[in-house]
Amino acid sequence: TIPLLQAARKRNSLNLLELTEAELEEQFVRGDGPGGQATNKTNNCVVLKHVPSGIVVKCHQTRSVEQNRKIAREILQEKVDLFYKGEESDVYKEKKASEKKKQEKKRRAKQNLEKKKLLKEMQQLDKK
Repeated sequence: TIPLLQAARKRNSLNLLELTEAELEEQFVRGDGPGGQATNKTNNCVVLKHVPSGIVVKCHQTRSVEQNRKIAREILQEKVDLFYKGEESDVYKEKKASEKKKQEKKRRAKQNLEKKKLLKEMQQLDKK
């Protein structure tokens, strides 16, 4: 099973709960990670908290504060949707479907590899 809040960040979800600005607390902090002086001197990392649920999102994906604000709101909206709807959330269903697809792809690749090994063994036996 997927931890619910880790399933967030799928873009195709349409049926998400709406967030109001009154429910949000927003802070701008210095980002972390690579980037040197550009990262160390600018407050372009956005920390967004949904007060009713206590969910916090930190976004420092771009150098632009406005883009980080937008991305943080999208991520937070999906996490809040997962928090309240649980397994009924579209985000959760999409994540489950993509995980199932990935497992099927792995299974097929494994089958193909086994077939190739068998074919090689048969060819070697024919040569002898």
